[in-house]
Amino acid sequence: MADDPDQSDFVSRRKFIAAGSVAGVAAVAGCGSGSGDGNGNGNGGNGNGNGGNGNGNGNGNGNGNGNGNGNGNGNGNGNGNGSMSQQDTSVLESGGSSTVYPVANTAASYWQGNRPASDSEYWPWQEYNIDNSDEKALADYWAGLYGFEPSDGSSPPFKWTVGLSHSGTGVRKVRDGLYDIGNSSGNVEDELPDRDSYEKFVDHVVAVDGQPIVVSSEIAEAGVDQITGQDLKDLYKGRIDNWSELGGPDKPVRVLGRAKDSGTRTSFVSNVFNNPKENTQVATRYGQNQRLAQAISQADNAISYLALAFLDTDGVTPIALEWEGTTYAYEDPENGLDSKQYPLSRDLHMYTWDGTSMKEASVVNMMLSDFGQDTFVAPNNYFTLNDRRLEEQKAKLPDQNPV
Repeated sequence: MADDPDQSDFVSRRKFIAAGSVAGVAAVAGCGSGSGDGNGNGNGGNGNGNGGNGNGNGNGNGNGNGNGNGNGNGNGNGNGNGSMSQQDTSVLESGGSSTVYPVANTAASYWQGNRPASDSEYWPWQEYNIDNSDEKALADYWAGLYGFEPSDGSSPPFKWTVGLSHSGTGVRKVRDGLYDIGNSSGNVEDELPDRDSYEKFVDHVVAVDGQPIVVSSEIAEAGVDQITGQDLKDLYKGRIDNWSELGGPDKPVRVLGRAKDSGTRTSFVSNVFNNPKENTQVATRYGQNQRLAQAISQADNAISYLALAFLDTDGVTPIALEWEGTTYAYEDPENGLDSKQYPLSRDLHMYTWDGTSMKEASVVNMMLSDFGQDTFVAPNNYFTLNDRRLEEQKAKLPDQNPV
């Protein structure tokens, strides 16, 4: 559940989303090998020091240390090592939740495109008062805040891929070192309930989803525009099986849902039944939101929960939910799905493991910027984080090291 009554400030939404899939291949960019030789007046000898990524040789005149891998350490009044840490420019691999996928995939599309500073449509840094005086391309700028040098040409400093599966898969793969970032629409504590400790998971919340209750359009057109919380529980326990019991047509109810490994389902049963492992009775389960939305639209008697990003599916209609005396409805200005009290609200997570690397921080920081929230979150019909929550999330990132 989110913390504030207004989880989202509705800001201007861009009407474009980068199209195309995000496919990455390993690339190493800007990995020069600098050397620092200590040929001084001291007792240093000639040692080959390892310089790394970056700006070449660092020459320090004076009493600098020349650390070499050859004949030992020499403290001389000459040239010391230029030691610079080598940045990891291998592919950033992420994946998991189909709910988080639209946000992450849009962000990765922009990252891969690495549009120049002159392209104000896709990279409007001036509009957001971003300090980009060097006029770096999009990915070059965000990666540069964490020490990455721009690559040659239009390629980003490192590639970023986004896989599509389930939340459970995302958190397990980041735990096992198969992903750099594991996307999840459920809390890791609910996705992996048998763990003794979750300390090594770092939770980066990038957006908020208020799960709507949706029906096949034929049911809404027949007059079912609202149900109660008890109705919802009864539907998912098999205690209501005909729409006539809810003021609708004399048709059997087809209750649909997500697969048990899905963060969307985990969040739903946790919020409705206060138990992430609650058993429910559904006609069919679907592995991805896309397929679930399609199934609802193709039926004439279905009901389900769904991620907000898929509400624009033809044949799918959101209905209101009355919960503990308050009625919540999609786009209601007072009691909308972004309300703190809405029972089906949930955070969208991008988990890292055992800290957050500079590479991971580069993309998460971009998504937590005003630019990222407006460009990647809002156009996908999710709720942006308010200023307080953005600052809380940014505080989890490592210190920046601009180049």
